[in-house]
Amino acid sequence: MEVLLAQPRGFCAGVDRAIEIVERALELYGAPVYVLHEIVHNKHVLEDLRARGARFVDSLEEIPEGSVTIFSAHGVAADVVSRGNERRLRVIDATCPLVTKVHDQAKRYEGSGREMILVGHPGHPEVEGTRGRVEGPVHVLSTVAEVEALVVKDPERLAYVTQTTLSVDDTREVIEALTKRFPSIKGPALTDICYATQNRQDAVRDMNGSIDILLVVGSQNSSNSNRLRELGERKGLPAHLIDDERDLDPKWFSPNMRIGVTAGASAPEALVQKVLDRLRTLGVHSVHEMDGKKEAIVFRLPDELAS
Repeated sequence: MEVLLAQPRGFCAGVDRAIEIVERALELYGAPVYVLHEIVHNKHVLEDLRARGARFVDSLEEIPEGSVTIFSAHGVAADVVSRGNERRLRVIDATCPLVTKVHDQAKRYEGSGREMILVGHPGHPEVEGTRGRVEGPVHVLSTVAEVEALVVKDPERLAYVTQTTLSVDDTREVIEALTKRFPSIKGPALTDICYATQNRQDAVRDMNGSIDILLVVGSQNSSNSNRLRELGERKGLPAHLIDDERDLDPKWFSPNMRIGVTAGASAPEALVQKVLDRLRTLGVHSVHEMDGKKEAIVFRLPDELAS
């Protein structure tokens, strides 16, 4: 067997920044440092940070007043910011700059008097954070059927924004349905979907015709990792989302198989290497890395942590 390794894969600039924020906060302020929700959606990353003194909580009420508190990369609603101020928390915002860009877009559209539509998955932290940045009602939808059933106040005064970690294909279909039904709707270009999401999906598309099975390294609650798995399934490939090498099932593989391997934007490269090591014990004799886009984007740290 041989492996085709996707490029790019794994950590994006927003995840790198978020993890570094927690690490720097622990260095500067000492443990514990509280993090509202999971800083990123990867259980191995969370376990490592917990061991170093990070405490992940589901609500601000779990955090002692005055404590160092980090908002996750997915962003938070405006009322969370207000409640944090009321509790005199020492807040460090790790929201990905690309998510902040979506917040700003939504507020601008609402400020121009448009009713907001958010293309995304209800309940996802990023979606809830974006919805909470808009004062008026927000319609959250993710399918063409939901577009067709949508009831709005004024079809001439609508706007949409998108969750950054969606499938480009799914988002394109939904936006096309929105613009067909509501020709006056305003919204960002499809290219405003997170560059890392797009690049990782493009890499999987590029390998799909050359592999027999797709392995995506990432946690089950990672939206962008699940979208990568779905891309393989759409091509008729067996596609598996795995947390680490222990999830590999020898029954998935057969002689002379070509195995595609990628990783979601919150999965560390060390996990990918462990998966490759395990695959070698199962009969992989060579690993070929794709020629893909080289990502050089780096997001600056918040001022209070910048050295």
